[in-house]
Amino acid sequence: MRSTLTDIAREAGVSAATVDRVLNNRPGVRARTREIVLEMAQRLGYIAESPNGAPPRHLQGDVIRLDFALPAGTNSFIKMLHRQIEAQAQLRPDLDVHIATIEGFNPDGLARLLQDLRGQTQGVGVIALDHPTVREAIRSLSANDIKVVTIASDILHVPRVAYIGIDNRAAGRLAGYLLSRFMGPGRSGKVALFAGSLSYRGHEEREMGFRHILTEESPNLQIVEMREMLDDREKAYSEASALLERHPDLAAIYNVGAGNTGIARALKERDRARSMVFLGHEVTDGTKDLLLDGTLDAVIDQNPRVEAREALNTLAHAVRGLPYELHQPRLQVIFKENIPEI
Repeated sequence: MRSTLTDIAREAGVSAATVDRVLNNRPGVRARTREIVLEMAQRLGYIAESPNGAPPRHLQGDVIRLDFALPAGTNSFIKMLHRQIEAQAQLRPDLDVHIATIEGFNPDGLARLLQDLRGQTQGVGVIALDHPTVREAIRSLSANDIKVVTIASDILHVPRVAYIGIDNRAAGRLAGYLLSRFMGPGRSGKVALFAGSLSYRGHEEREMGFRHILTEESPNLQIVEMREMLDDREKAYSEASALLERHPDLAAIYNVGAGNTGIARALKERDRARSMVFLGHEVTDGTKDLLLDGTLDAVIDQNPRVEAREALNTLAHAVRGLPYELHQPRLQVIFKENIPEI
């Protein structure tokens, strides 16, 4: 049976007259009460929730201001996430979304940006370095009743609403498992690791997972170097070139972060693209081309479209004081034969 105004009123703890005012978008109802009624009406099936998680256009309350702090630079995944947040925000008339980019490896600059958002915003999404000044800035936002979500790389021991992203430790273990299978049982060889920066907890967790599974299951594979590239293609190229000079017998590379095209350029110049196992992260235009030409053997992907959607929905519901069931992006392996549309 279809729910009635009385059912909504009883479950929301308000009068039927209040429910009537909310559903007909009339004044005289506090914003918090309005949101509770709308949530209950959606839950009981009296009104439908729109596909992107926003309340129906004619039932919107106050517009919510959200801000995102993303790293600048050549990281293609971050650029895709940026575009997805912008595109999905345009479909959300209930949200006023702003995106700021900042040098990704400057924790003090990021902390200042976050501090400056106090009094201006209601929710913040951030890809952040795990650093004391950044943690204090997030605590300050929370103390001012600003909701925070971390995206792609988590920060522990801060009052965030949620972490939105893959399990990075599991991603590192998956990379180690793939590498062992590509190398073959019992084969020995040298392996190199590349990372954007281990100041990102996500990169550190991938490295830890990768090292642990190799120790457990492939002790014959020796990790000879760990290089940080600051997610810069040119630095990745120069570091990979120097690495290949030092270790001409290198058998495999696992790149934890961005810069795959720089590494690939160094491999191709030395005619090593087809003789070495190369694993990376994120399906982008660059990694897609490298999968197709055989330079990259596999890519471990997280979906920026899903992360953008969940960040917007999680923050919007948190600001409204409404529950939300978070749907994390799936951890998936992409090969040449199953490249998705991007």
